[in-house]
Amino acid sequence: MRVVSLVPSLTEAIAVSLPGVLVGATDWCSHPADLDVTRVGGTKNPKLDPILALAPDLVIANEEENREPDLTALRGAGVEVLVTEVRDVPQAFRELARVLDACGTPSRPRWLDEAERAWSELPRPGRRRTAVVPVWRRPWMVLGRDTFAGDVLARLGVDHLYATHAERYPPTVDELRSAEPDLVVLPDEPYRFTADDGPEAFAGLPCVLVSGRHLTWYGPSLGEAPRVLGAALRAAHR
Repeated sequence: MRVVSLVPSLTEAIAVSLPGVLVGATDWCSHPADLDVTRVGGTKNPKLDPILALAPDLVIANEEENREPDLTALRGAGVEVLVTEVRDVPQAFRELARVLDACGTPSRPRWLDEAERAWSELPRPGRRRTAVVPVWRRPWMVLGRDTFAGDVLARLGVDHLYATHAERYPPTVDELRSAEPDLVVLPDEPYRFTADDGPEAFAGLPCVLVSGRHLTWYGPSLGEAPRVLGAALRAAHR
């Protein structure tokens, strides 16, 4: 198989499970750190000619991260495209199994079983807390309804306040400050919130900086996400 991945978390899953299968990935595919494949642009603006030049048997995409016109163009050029949809943790495991099967894995990888076990054996959270979860700045955008990251947090005892919003990533500014959440969760991707860029906008509210890879990626990072995110969220409670 010759596979091009346009989804960073799935790039990692394929590279770890099937070394040598990937021939192309986006500029944002940062894991594994030693990944040595042709880079084909961004998730939102992949370079179609370099992708076609790689003669892939399969291109892996996601309905949220990639644009339909690009996927349609690839299909029009005769390339098979597998599009994933991930809105919660159980669906992530199903889609990961589907992707790896399509890429030719001979058996279910051990890391996938271990990650699924880590989530199935989560202890029942104590007092539930509320949060707002910005994912972009300039303009501000937050987690809304029906998101994978929102489900991850809910399973760790944190309910984000816009879970029933009509939009999946609503733009909002003033409401963030007036919603009075228990905490503000600031991931380092897709926007790179840092100690100096983000918390100052929420004076008086506890802010917790978390790993975007553990909050938003569905791949090998799922195995350690409950521990890493859980520790960060507990620390914000002290």
